[in-house]
Amino acid sequence: MVLASVHGLLQWSPPLSPFKRARNPRRERPVLARISTDDSPPSTQEKKKSLPGKPEADVVVIGSGIAGLCCAGLLARYNQDVLVLESHDQPGGAAHAFDIKGYKFDSGPSLFSGFQSRGPQANPLAQVLDALGESVPCVNYDSWMVYIPEGDFLSRIGPTEFFKDLEKYASPNAMQEWKKLMDAVLPLSAAAMALPPLSVRGDLGVLSTAAARYAPSLLKSFIQMGPQGAIGATKLLRPFSEIIDSLELKDPFIRNWVDLLAFLLAGVKSNGILSAEMIYMFAEWYKPGCSLDYPVHGSGAIVDALIKGMQKFGGRISLRSHVEKIVVENGRAIGVKLRSGQFVRAKKAVVSNASMWDTLGLLPEDVIPKSYSDRVKRTPQCESFMHLHLGFDAEGVREDLGIHHIVVNDWERGVDADQNVVLLSVPSVLSPDLAPPGKHVLHAYAPGTEPYELWDGLDRRSPEYKTLKLERSEVMWRAVERVLGPGF
Repeated sequence: MVLASVHGLLQWSPPLSPFKRARNPRRERPVLARISTDDSPPSTQEKKKSLPGKPEADVVVIGSGIAGLCCAGLLARYNQDVLVLESHDQPGGAAHAFDIKGYKFDSGPSLFSGFQSRGPQANPLAQVLDALGESVPCVNYDSWMVYIPEGDFLSRIGPTEFFKDLEKYASPNAMQEWKKLMDAVLPLSAAAMALPPLSVRGDLGVLSTAAARYAPSLLKSFIQMGPQGAIGATKLLRPFSEIIDSLELKDPFIRNWVDLLAFLLAGVKSNGILSAEMIYMFAEWYKPGCSLDYPVHGSGAIVDALIKGMQKFGGRISLRSHVEKIVVENGRAIGVKLRSGQFVRAKKAVVSNASMWDTLGLLPEDVIPKSYSDRVKRTPQCESFMHLHLGFDAEGVREDLGIHHIVVNDWERGVDADQNVVLLSVPSVLSPDLAPPGKHVLHAYAPGTEPYELWDGLDRRSPEYKTLKLERSEVMWRAVERVLGPGF
């Protein structure tokens, strides 16, 4: 039996109803699939309920995504009274977990590294959890499966393993260019590591978060690197593609691979990601003894740990508490009004973990500087995600299945083209408690490449919507069959 849930383009995952996938004559197992049919978010179905404690706090945080929970946890840790208001019935935002019939699914990220590290260069989440006195036990692994036009292979992280893949699937020139890239990038990691990841940003705010606070360590690393290295380090806050271009790397495989790594890391190609972010990744994934981490009990364990740490220091969270607007008086945010009509006072500040576009809609128009409003409206949004969640029998599945799988159908179209790249994870191979005995869970998704205009205005209960979802999800089913085998 296969249990499946296909989630479409809207933010919420409402009640589900059965549907059948288009018949595949090769498919030997019966399929139970589910599709969203209700177009109203959970918050409209909420019952009026009281908040935990008083309807006020020093700081009100809108949204319980990872960033919102990190912010709330650190504020609570440093003696601020914090209240997190979450519209959904589950905490975690895009990283929330959910359970269907004993199958526990990740809804968002599942590729992590650096959870076990400590110090200023640690994974930012590890730093926050450390400050809160919490930890997330992890299972370590060092590879993922890659399915690309050149062939299928197991890609291992580490300083030498990828050269073996290049030798088999690329060309001698690709090997030379990869070595050239590593020789240029890894020395820059000294400067990148002088800046804790939490301090890196792509605007002038970096002057306060990074330059002023970490100038001594930056200067020390520049001296160690010498003049040429120091000049190269000035590119840390520039797009990584500029480093690629300056090295005159032209091999198609190398450029495609770097674009893919950038896309996995940040959802953009190398021309849209800061060099510092990529260099962190290269230093973490291509050093001796490196490994990747997957949280025991799934990515929801991260959300649970952040909430536990926040509550330990007196922080509060309220689910099904949809913020309708931010209340501003005399140029200062004094609280929020909930959809239920309740007012929640913020004695010091309101922090929004909603998107910039949603936050703009929460604020009164007359208090928003036109320059900020215009900048938000000009900022392009990424395309949508489409998700496929499966629960299936482990019987007959190869023992070396592995957790992560990346399918690229056509390099020429680019990794950010729609219907081209599918990412899959089978976390139950590392954390068996995520599925009933003898079963697995699988999460496949199109990573921010699904054009929303195809769906805009469609009634989620209509036959047109269901037909479109069947058609557009077919690329994910093909990827699943490529990973699990044509007889799946």
